[in-house]
Amino acid sequence: MNELKLTIKEIKKSYNSKLVLNNCSFEFDRGKTHVIIGPNGSGKSTLLRICALLEYPDSGKVIYHNDYKTFEDSVELRRRTTLVFPKGGLFNTTVFKNSAYGLKLRKINKKEREQKVEDVLRDVGLWKKRNQNALTLSTGEGQRLALARAMVLKPDVLFLDEPTASLDPGSTSIIEEIIGNIKRKYRPTIIMVTHNMFQAQRLADSVIFTFEGQILDSGPGDKFFENPTDERAYKFITGQMIY
Repeated sequence: MNELKLTIKEIKKSYNSKLVLNNCSFEFDRGKTHVIIGPNGSGKSTLLRICALLEYPDSGKVIYHNDYKTFEDSVELRRRTTLVFPKGGLFNTTVFKNSAYGLKLRKINKKEREQKVEDVLRDVGLWKKRNQNALTLSTGEGQRLALARAMVLKPDVLFLDEPTASLDPGSTSIIEEIIGNIKRKYRPTIIMVTHNMFQAQRLADSVIFTFEGQILDSGPGDKFFENPTDERAYKFITGQMIY
């Protein structure tokens, strides 16, 4: 299991004087899948980007640490985390070269690079399409490639922002299976935003409920959906909340 742990403390963030996150604190257990849910505009994706060090909070702290030390924001730390967006931002080149790009930047030697790419492309079922231009892939295949491109780097923390947005049920099922396989094989901490409550139930070790910029409720995935402690969380997951 990876040694890197993420804790956020009293995170606040505003855009144009509008408060988007307010006093958010949470400790993410290592090697678990944490799923962030909540209505539109509740701050889920902003929280994800701040945790991934792509944005900075106005106040509060994002702390990466282990049992012995706290890690400063640095290139080395950022290389230990990866965020996959709903649209993977694929390059106009082959599937193989897309997957190898991050390794090439890290100056991994060619033989090792090729083996790592083969491993992840087999993991996501795209090895046979390795020589195909990535831009000709279907939407579902493109998202599988985005996951491969992230996991070839073996990050300690993998951030997923709506990884199955706009995908059909078949492609969604494949992506969920891949996420499960990633967890078992590579054991990263996974922090994921989704609007799909059934997906959250299937994948989450822990659930975090956000509402109006605050973390109002959280709990183990196998219990949260049966008995959330916050009334607004209950209304949200049962479809009673209008927003």
